[in-house]
Amino acid sequence: MLSVLRNRTYRHLFTAQVVALLGTGLATVALGLLAYDMAGGRASAVLGTALAIKMVAYVAIAPLVGACAHRIPRRALLVTSDLTRAGVALTLPFVSQVWQVYALIFLLQAASAAFTPVFQATVPEVLPAERDYTHALSLSRLAYDLESLLSPALAALLLTAVSYHWLFAGTTLGFLASAALVVSAVLPRPAPVVRTGGGYAKAASGARLFWAEPGLRALLALDLAVAAAGAMVFVNTVVVVRGHFHESAGAVSLALGAYGAGSIAAALWLPRLLARASDRAVMLPAAYALPGVLVAVAATTLAPAGSWSWAGLLATWAAIGAASSAVLTPGGRLIRRRVPPAGLPAAFAAQFSLSHGCWLLTYPLAGWLAAGAGVPVTAGVLGVISLGAAGAATVVWRGERMPERAPARRTAAAVR
Repeated sequence: MLSVLRNRTYRHLFTAQVVALLGTGLATVALGLLAYDMAGGRASAVLGTALAIKMVAYVAIAPLVGACAHRIPRRALLVTSDLTRAGVALTLPFVSQVWQVYALIFLLQAASAAFTPVFQATVPEVLPAERDYTHALSLSRLAYDLESLLSPALAALLLTAVSYHWLFAGTTLGFLASAALVVSAVLPRPAPVVRTGGGYAKAASGARLFWAEPGLRALLALDLAVAAAGAMVFVNTVVVVRGHFHESAGAVSLALGAYGAGSIAAALWLPRLLARASDRAVMLPAAYALPGVLVAVAATTLAPAGSWSWAGLLATWAAIGAASSAVLTPGGRLIRRRVPPAGLPAAFAAQFSLSHGCWLLTYPLAGWLAAGAGVPVTAGVLGVISLGAAGAATVVWRGERMPERAPARRTAAAVR
């Protein structure tokens, strides 16, 4: 899997992704603690609203960026996005009102909505071979997991010496380092794009690509299953750890780290599995595992706080991470096989926007429901949503006629 890092351009881009996500992970911990300081027991509602605002930025901006990206030099777009995110992160420690948090989160995530689809569309052009691209997807999943494993561990270490406000400085340094690495990479020329219609028409073309392919429609349903389970982790961890278990701020990092550990374990295992099994055979069982884990979360948070229930929480968080990784990692392969090269930027932007539309639904639901009805009820409701989404994906995917076995297996056999 690490062989793809021999490609200098991909190595620089991957390293840029890693350092940016390390910084984002520090901000995730700091933002949760900031919300708890501002709102106490209603921190779930504040975080749910903040993360919903993040999704609004993703859903509204990503398709337009994907449609117009061919008009802007890629390097300039990526670097500007990183510098904008660095500036916002530097401002967050000085906020004193909840509405200020909301405004800065929107600006920060608008820059991320410009960065991520362009980055995703660049990788398959840098690594055109199916086997290399599959390895890159697993590495990318590992990079995302750094946000919920290594960065929380680093945050826990830093919190022993400094206040959580200083974590935002680490976020700023991560984005600045990412910008420097993008500047140092030699990016490929994008494939020619047929210029028909305005920006909104081009943005809609990416969504039409998803509607036309059963496999891509199933991918969106699976995104909803993951969003339902993931919202439970990202919105309610701080309330469960601090409010139910009465643990320290460092324990919030430990719980998020358990989620990341599960996801990393799955990402390391997936390249071998995907060489032998179809994407569908991997993604659907993982999606069906998520509702069962959420039922276990409800049972764990109903039980009195104790050592066994704390261990149960960490185990369920790790299981959600593993199942989510198994669903999300092969998604890029599905898109790449069904979309021509010239349509990849619009397709990845549409996937980025539509999938985050799922999070736009589940983030505020997880936050406000937990604040009003409690964590166990929230876990149960999200479990029902996750089960329904997995069932919808199964039904939709029955219309898929394209063979699901990856060309990478035949290539590997030929090499052997």
